[in-house]
Amino acid sequence: MTAPIRVLVCDDQVLIRTGLVTIIDAQPDLEVVGECGDGQAAVDLSERLRPDVVVMDVRMPVLDGIGATRRLAGAGVPQPVKVLVVTTFNLDEYVYEALRAGASGFLLKDAPPAQLLHGIRTVSTGGALLDPEVTRQLVGRYAARVRPAEGTPKDIPLTPRELQVLRLIADGLSNREIAGALVLSQETVKTFVSRILTKLSLRDRVQAVVYAYRQGLVT
Repeated sequence: MTAPIRVLVCDDQVLIRTGLVTIIDAQPDLEVVGECGDGQAAVDLSERLRPDVVVMDVRMPVLDGIGATRRLAGAGVPQPVKVLVVTTFNLDEYVYEALRAGASGFLLKDAPPAQLLHGIRTVSTGGALLDPEVTRQLVGRYAARVRPAEGTPKDIPLTPRELQVLRLIADGLSNREIAGALVLSQETVKTFVSRILTKLSLRDRVQAVVYAYRQGLVT
């Protein structure tokens, strides 16, 4: 039998944290190995418990979710932990910063339980979870602050088709939607996405979205 996915839940609101723990622990393939109410505790527990996924709130005492995410999954972390940010929509700026800090995706707190469970499973396997519509609003709103003033670099090592796919990823389209837009099979799109991530040394689609905006490839 496959070992269950080990999950650490971090949220400073006890009722929400208890609800998340209950939903996750009810699944045969998921196991809550710890819970806490602040970002520093999440970092400490992660070092000790080594969970597969940390479900992370953003606004918390001691150390917020962004700082905790940076310590767990940021650039240069020797053994990064996958982080799934769960937050309210009015904290979109904080979520964007969390994605830049290394989170593998985000969900809204009012998402149905099935979406939360899907998100944990997706992130645990190395995927990224980005709701397309929220991505458009979230990254688009804050893209200006990270786009280089000098414009788009000319040495991005992608083919014209790969650049086209990257722009659609940054627009929040799923593989299925990209396939429809470019009249390609989903398997072909998946191959393009894999090539893009490899060429740009990016971990997942989240980093690809941030990269595209930082390079001025989308507006």
